[in-house]
Amino acid sequence: MILLSVGTQLPFDRLVKSVDQWAAAHPEVEVIAQIGPSRYVPKAMDACDFFDPEHFRELQERCTLMVSHAGVGSIVNALELGKPIIILGRDHLRNEHRNGHQISTVEQFGNLPGIYAARDEQHLIELMNRRDLMGPASRLSADAPPEFLDHIRECVASARPMPLWRLLWRAIRDR
Repeated sequence: MILLSVGTQLPFDRLVKSVDQWAAAHPEVEVIAQIGPSRYVPKAMDACDFFDPEHFRELQERCTLMVSHAGVGSIVNALELGKPIIILGRDHLRNEHRNGHQISTVEQFGNLPGIYAARDEQHLIELMNRRDLMGPASRLSADAPPEFLDHIRECVASARPMPLWRLLWRAIRDR
């Protein structure tokens, strides 16, 4: 089963529509989607605006592949569960987000094992077609490693703001 998630705050119709079109071409694959406040209505996959957290966690545990916006929470959940994840960043230049942080997240995390960065909708489809070849990342502990906590303490003590994605990227890279 493939699980699509676009987060809860903003629509991401470009991602939802692309995965729905893929699902229409692959009816033998179960695709379940959490589509948030989407304006696009999926035709080929089971979709819900929002799942309660407990049910969503069950779906994450059951799926063989996660497809998601480039939200750090989605990436962390995939790493905690040892699931491969394809990420497509919301593009602020297309008015899909307020700024370009999701594009930066894709650039930073897209080369890590188990995280597959889609450049665009066509590349997303290509990656989904190769889903059976995707390996998961090694599981990330749900407990913050000491190095991560040290980085946070350092940032707070120096009053030097650092984006959360950079802290997370350092912690994963250095493990």
